[in-house]
Amino acid sequence: MRVLHSSDWHLGQHFMGKSREPEHRAFLRWLIDQVRELGVDALIVAGDIFDTGTPPSYARRLYNHFIVELRETGCQLVVLGGNHDSVSTLHESRELLACLDTRVIGGVTEDPGDQVITLHRQDGTPGAVLCAIPYLRPRDLLESHAGESREYKRDALASAIREHYTVIYELARAQREALLASQAAESGAEQALPIIATGHLTTVGGQISESVRELYIGTLEAFPAAAFPPADYIALGHLHRAQKVAGTEHIRYSGSPIALSFDESTRGKQVLLVDFAGGALDSVKEIEVPVWQPLLSLRGSLEELADQLVAHFEGEPERETTTWLEVEVETDDYLSDLQLRVQELLADLPVEILRIRRKRAGAAASLQTQARETLQELSVDEVFRRRLALEELDDVTRARLSVAFENLRAELDESDVGEAP
Repeated sequence: MRVLHSSDWHLGQHFMGKSREPEHRAFLRWLIDQVRELGVDALIVAGDIFDTGTPPSYARRLYNHFIVELRETGCQLVVLGGNHDSVSTLHESRELLACLDTRVIGGVTEDPGDQVITLHRQDGTPGAVLCAIPYLRPRDLLESHAGESREYKRDALASAIREHYTVIYELARAQREALLASQAAESGAEQALPIIATGHLTTVGGQISESVRELYIGTLEAFPAAAFPPADYIALGHLHRAQKVAGTEHIRYSGSPIALSFDESTRGKQVLLVDFAGGALDSVKEIEVPVWQPLLSLRGSLEELADQLVAHFEGEPERETTTWLEVEVETDDYLSDLQLRVQELLADLPVEILRIRRKRAGAAASLQTQARETLQELSVDEVFRRRLALEELDDVTRARLSVAFENLRAELDESDVGEAP
């Protein structure tokens, strides 16, 4: 059985005013070619198909066209909902897509059996049983009550997620036994079947990038790897950097196929080719995804930036696509012509600058005195932390305000995906 693991496509993303449509279109075309060339039996996309719960029409067209084209390869597709996805948006066409050999699990449903899927080889025989677990929203698993402490909520949510995995895994085991019994009755022989699980969440020790929206803020920071069921392979989404979890071969984040923030551009992107033999994991191969839109982040003084630009582009082959650039200038002086000076450094270079930030070498942070920074240069969290630092508060009050802020951010993030209440 051969499975391709991908996640976090974020179709429809706008990056500092720039559309990612050309990159996504190129990636999906490339992915179809990989499925054909590698003879993939099933493709698993572990959440965040879209960047928002109300994706633009071109993103929906890309998604639908990809599904139609993938079906021609004979590869089965399983789509899991992520925290950026709207359950209702994903589910609005799932019955139709099921006719195209695509299973969509946008969120938790009333019947846990909906999350257990038999994956077939291209010859039609069962090849694996999948615990198709999407992003688990706290409201799908728990009832919240006034007066509950942060620690209680965290422990309760961790237990509820662990219990959900256990329930689905046991159903998958039962389905595997039924499939093996059917095989034995038909042919007199059994072929072992692996169990695969999915997830869209942060795990303990996972490396987070700038573009990742935290999950379970104010409650569960990260889910321990030891709490997953003993599946043969666990295909995870949410973290955009491809990585193994807790040093294991069988618990993996595939990462996003394109860099969704500047700090992701320093590492290559990939999809994972997962092979099973004898009912167990045989190998995991990392397949590098091409770069269609280069991103570059530079930091230093104006003099250092000039040297870095020369070093980066010297000897580089000419590209049809300009590089998107982020610059962080280290200076204690307020330079009214900073943008002009940076643009002069870029003259005749194949770059387009998307963001200029200033970083002072010394002095304490302050909303009013930090080198006249603009809000565009700060994240929401940075604005809150700096504003809080100006107040004379005791530790208890400061901690309560921080938790309240984090919970409010989580509620706003939930509403951003356009979910019906």
